[in-house]
Amino acid sequence: MIKSFKQTFLSLDLQSPRWNSAETMAKDYELRQYETAKWVSTVIRGETQKEAMRQGFWKLFHYVQGKNEKEMKINMTVPVTCLIKSGCTDFKISFFVPFEHQDSPPQPTDLDVFIEERKAAAIFVRSFGGFASPEKYAEEAEVLARTLRNRGQPFHEDFFYTAGYDSPFKLFNRHNEVWYFKK
Repeated sequence: MIKSFKQTFLSLDLQSPRWNSAETMAKDYELRQYETAKWVSTVIRGETQKEAMRQGFWKLFHYVQGKNEKEMKINMTVPVTCLIKSGCTDFKISFFVPFEHQDSPPQPTDLDVFIEERKAAAIFVRSFGGFASPEKYAEEAEVLARTLRNRGQPFHEDFFYTAGYDSPFKLFNRHNEVWYFKK
């Protein structure tokens, strides 16, 4: 499994959800319009964000490695997202479902894993590099929230998403994002 994990994650040609850039605000943030898409997700309750990401990632990785009704391996995609809600210790970890499975994704066999459809949405995105810790994601989310407030941009302040694009084996030129949904 470790070999397939490395092979999957060292690929530079991973699918990601479709979006168009609606507006770029210098280096501060970008407004993207994401298309409706299916994601495979799990909710981890009562853990730290770091531990929830670890547990959630492995549940979803097992799904793409064949722990689904069709016992089918599914290509890894990016980003890996985590829904962060203010004052809540439930974390929803998600992988984008590849395009070839969007119409009919294999159903998970793990009862804690589910397929969800995220509707098309306008999302404010702030990108940053390096290894992202929960503290770094929170710091970048606060910078984005403050910038949006200062510019009078309406957004849902009670939650944000983290988005990670790189394997733990990638040491340089890492790409991470925080997302706030536009109201």
